[in-house]
Amino acid sequence: MKTSDKKWIRVRIYLVAIFFIIGLGANLLRAYQLQVLERDKLNKLALSGYKAVVKLPPKRGTIYDRDGHILADSVEVGSVYANPRQIENKKITAGHLALSLDVSSGDILKLLEKDSPFVWIRRRVSPEKINQIKSFELKGVGFTTETRRFYPGKALAGHLLGFAGNDNQGLEGIEKFYDNVLKGPNETLIQMQDAVGRPFYISEPEGDGQDMRNLVLTIDKDIQYKAQEALEAQVKKANAKSGQCIVMDPDTGEILAMAVAPSFNPNIFNEFNSADWRNRAITDCYEPGSTVKAFLLSAALEKNLITPNTNFYCENGEYYIGGHTIHDTHKYETLSASDIVVLSSNIGAIKIGQKLGYENYYEYMKKFGFGEKIGVDLMGERNGSLRSPQAAREVDKANAFFGHGLAVTSLQLTAAMSSIANGGRLMRPYIVKEIRDQAGNAVKKNQPEMLRRVLSEETSREVKRVLEDVVSEKGTAEKAAITGFRVAGKTGTSQKIDEKTGRYSHEKYVSIFVGFVPVEDPEMVILVAIDEPKGATYGGLVAGPVFSEIGKWALSNMHVQPDLQVASSDNVQEATANDPPGQSNVVRRPIIEEAADMESAAGIPDFSGQTIRQVLKKGKSLGLDVSVDGTGTAVMQSPEAGTPLEGITSINVTFKPAV
Repeated sequence: MKTSDKKWIRVRIYLVAIFFIIGLGANLLRAYQLQVLERDKLNKLALSGYKAVVKLPPKRGTIYDRDGHILADSVEVGSVYANPRQIENKKITAGHLALSLDVSSGDILKLLEKDSPFVWIRRRVSPEKINQIKSFELKGVGFTTETRRFYPGKALAGHLLGFAGNDNQGLEGIEKFYDNVLKGPNETLIQMQDAVGRPFYISEPEGDGQDMRNLVLTIDKDIQYKAQEALEAQVKKANAKSGQCIVMDPDTGEILAMAVAPSFNPNIFNEFNSADWRNRAITDCYEPGSTVKAFLLSAALEKNLITPNTNFYCENGEYYIGGHTIHDTHKYETLSASDIVVLSSNIGAIKIGQKLGYENYYEYMKKFGFGEKIGVDLMGERNGSLRSPQAAREVDKANAFFGHGLAVTSLQLTAAMSSIANGGRLMRPYIVKEIRDQAGNAVKKNQPEMLRRVLSEETSREVKRVLEDVVSEKGTAEKAAITGFRVAGKTGTSQKIDEKTGRYSHEKYVSIFVGFVPVEDPEMVILVAIDEPKGATYGGLVAGPVFSEIGKWALSNMHVQPDLQVASSDNVQEATANDPPGQSNVVRRPIIEEAADMESAAGIPDFSGQTIRQVLKKGKSLGLDVSVDGTGTAVMQSPEAGTPLEGITSINVTFKPAV
């Protein structure tokens, strides 16, 4: 290469270097000017457009029942805000806003007179009112979209669901217990101003907050509705203070319904007293009364200290112990252990308890879950109370054997009876079945959890046979019977403490029935407790009929088929009772058999809209093998509805979510 060429290349390199140095220097000088020399000026200019930052409450996930029906949702609503500094005539603006929002113009004027770039005027306003305010074209008044919690069932499961506050924070019930799960990331409303002074806003998520989740509950919406309806009606009929009802699957611990009366509407929770929000089924404690005789008998049988036929002398209805006299409603001489439970003899219960020993009784009551929280996924669960052997006097022990001097919650009593119904296993009750992401995928599934085995299956069978007699003409709960089904359970009528005297009241009682159906393979345990009924107070008379009504409806809704033999016996007895004199031997065909024949003649039923559980039950009753595809409710089936059953052994059913 020539020397002149090399010099020319060197010159070009120098020129390019000089060019980049000048450019870089210019950028540095400009940056110095903007960041240092003109910092204050530019900062003021930016702030003139960047007016305010307001944190908006997070959105919340949806709550569904077990079959996909929405129990709690979030709906978008408009909110009105203002920049008082941009409003020239505050009185006129306040008047227009007050007219549209039906509030005092003075209250709005106080907000507009604040020296602030942002004030909320009214949050969560109806679309009609938003449109009316927009028509006024008020300077300095703006609008944004927020979410408000909405409960489409109104009072349905209100005490269970609880509610969310104005800032979408969970305040009661499931909404509070699962607040961190349901709550999505916070959002920020940034109010800006354009070059000509017109306000506008942008909304954006705040940071990388947790994605909100949806909940699928164990609750069955339809059973919940029936439980509330029947409970409310009985509380009103008995002129009672309140009532509670729990429906639980004894095999899994799933709560199918949890009702409290009087009910309240979480959509307008602030119109009710705070005491009305309380979920009494887990927060209120009461003496269980004679319902504990079922657990007393269970413990004595499990320890092999007695048999159902062991006889006890019941003192002709009056027994002196520990300086106190215990009375029975009826005078009994000698009763078997089973009859003591069926006839609900307090003195007989004391005799069984003395045979068992209070230490063993205390041990088994703890095993059944009394005296401590059972661990349900709800806020406010109480421990109840149970005197230890060291703290119990002789009379305290005697009283405890028939359910006085201890305190339980309805949830504890339901779980304990479930352990008798399911063969001796104490299951943890739970409310939430699944936690799902926004795409509908399950991120967590709650599974049935056995806390411990309380009884052997043999003992469980013996106790179930005894409790079945309670729901008979011989026992105290005849009104709890359900035609076509074998029912078992135990009544309780416990006295309440008079707050003024500190003694047991002769006017205030809690009437209880807790039982299960069908006895041979229990589908549900139902507890009904009516607080302070007027007039009749016995658990069998007050709570028993509610159990029967809810159980009958729920079994039908779940398509559980009656026992043909039991149904036939029930119908024959009913017919005999209604026959004219001299015609009691008329043979009548059982109604249930006629219904079964009609169903078979109709062919394969239409499963549309039914849940998986309902379809499986129905298919089993017809002798069909059911193949399930999907989740939710039935939308398609093969063979089609109406196809003759003859020769059909299986059916395929497709399900899709109902939402």
